[in-house]
Amino acid sequence: MFSLATPRTMREKAIQYAFFFSGLLLFGLGNAIAVKVKYLGLHPWEVLNVALFQKFGYSIGTWSTLTGLLLISVSWFVNRKYVNIGTFLNALLIGPIMDFFLWLGVLPEASHTSLDYVQLACAIVVVGVAGGLYVAGGIGAGPRDGFMLSLSDRTKLSVSKARILVESVVICVGLLLGGPVFIATFFYSFIQSPIFQVMLKFFGRLRVSLTEEKL
Repeated sequence: MFSLATPRTMREKAIQYAFFFSGLLLFGLGNAIAVKVKYLGLHPWEVLNVALFQKFGYSIGTWSTLTGLLLISVSWFVNRKYVNIGTFLNALLIGPIMDFFLWLGVLPEASHTSLDYVQLACAIVVVGVAGGLYVAGGIGAGPRDGFMLSLSDRTKLSVSKARILVESVVICVGLLLGGPVFIATFFYSFIQSPIFQVMLKFFGRLRVSLTEEKL
């Protein structure tokens, strides 16, 4: 028998995907803002994407997509439970969204003054909020998070240790390719992770409250 979706189920799905896609949109925007002041340092994965762009051309977003798909392929063979529709959407959309915001030409360029630090701080906050928003949607983790979770399961390392290991390797590769590694690169996780945790709880509660049926 075919089961028809109830109004509540449809409402839950709509809210889930609204959270997810809004989060991806903000994530791409935050990355684009940070790229404008990349001389201060970028998140390890963006260091690699910018380095590949500078070395081989194409666009930063294109390399973000390609590295995401590569990580999905590895995760699929290591532990495919972390690969789902949300993982693919994350890999395929964030890069083009970032390229779109960079193409628009509306984001402020680096001024090489203290304002650049404010701009970078705004980018870190936006990405932290975005991460909490799209993960709260419950559609799936991103390819990089999925890869680190797969690595953690296979090696028996803690997730934090797996993250440190992977991002250290990514920084080294990005640095060797001439990527923008600077002091901000080493503070991303310390600043962004707490913002992500707070926003994940906030949007998680908000999602539950929005999906509850009114009595």
